[in-house]
Amino acid sequence: MRRGLAFGLMVVLAAGGSALGQSYPTKPIRAIIPFGAGSATDVIPRIVFDELSARLGQPVIVENRGGAGGTS
Repeated sequence: MRRGLAFGLMVVLAAGGSALGQSYPTKPIRAIIPFGAGSATDVIPRIVFDELSARLGQPVIVENRGGAGGTS
């Protein structure tokens, strides 16, 4: 019983170690803003995403997709 538990614990720890070596995120991040460009609901997220981009070291691409409940 104890050997099985110890073996299971070793397998879990060995599998977790390989995930630690990966960097995240590896691709640019896409942020979709559901309002038209140039409004306050567009400018404020862009300021936040610029800071996020600097901290993560990955570009954040902002896409404006108006429609439905938003204005376009």
